[in-house]
Amino acid sequence: MYYITKRFELAGCHRLELSYESKCSRLHGHNWIVTVHCRSRQLNADGMVADFSHIKEHITSYLDHGNFNELLPFNPTAENIARWICEQIPHCYRVDVQESEGNVASYETDE
Repeated sequence: MYYITKRFELAGCHRLELSYESKCSRLHGHNWIVTVHCRSRQLNADGMVADFSHIKEHITSYLDHGNFNELLPFNPTAENIARWICEQIPHCYRVDVQESEGNVASYETDE
């Protein structure tokens, strides 16, 4: 099994729809740090699991400097964002999303 990890940063804002009072219900931004983990039993024709730059570009071209409430069809919690990113990247099995120092959400597939 081959494994790769790509870490990148993107900027974006969101507001959370919560069942309780929170300052996070107001629009605010983060410099998100995203770590994408991919694996494959075989390498592609270029000898890679995936091109590192393609992983980053696929996500940042859509989300970077955007309002996640407008771009994503769900409550944009770090957990939901991690799941969505994982679903967008071929061979991805885990995503870690850090929205601020000390706050990291992870999503991992069952496969």
